[in-house]
Amino acid sequence: MAKTSIIEREKKRANLVKKYAEKRMQLKVMISDMSLGAEERMKAMSALQALPRNSNPTRKRNRCRLTGRPRGVYRKFGLARSMLRIHAMRGDIPGLVKASW
Repeated sequence: MAKTSIIEREKKRANLVKKYAEKRMQLKVMISDMSLGAEERMKAMSALQALPRNSNPTRKRNRCRLTGRPRGVYRKFGLARSMLRIHAMRGDIPGLVKASW
């Protein structure tokens, strides 16, 4: 299982991403709008850079909901491959069966 501090850090990042999503989007639209003057666009760029670094969605990391494992996480289920296998074998995930042919 991942360290609790790492999992809490990811939760904090997710909250920051949610908090600043609207503002980031508005600033990006202003930056790409060529009808605005160069000075206004530069102000928008500096405002975007002034936002917290962890408010950028690319800094989020997909983690297993059960263990916090950062790698091998299936988006559809939100589980790491090892947990997915365990729960699939137990029949906890409806519609998921082991492939055999």
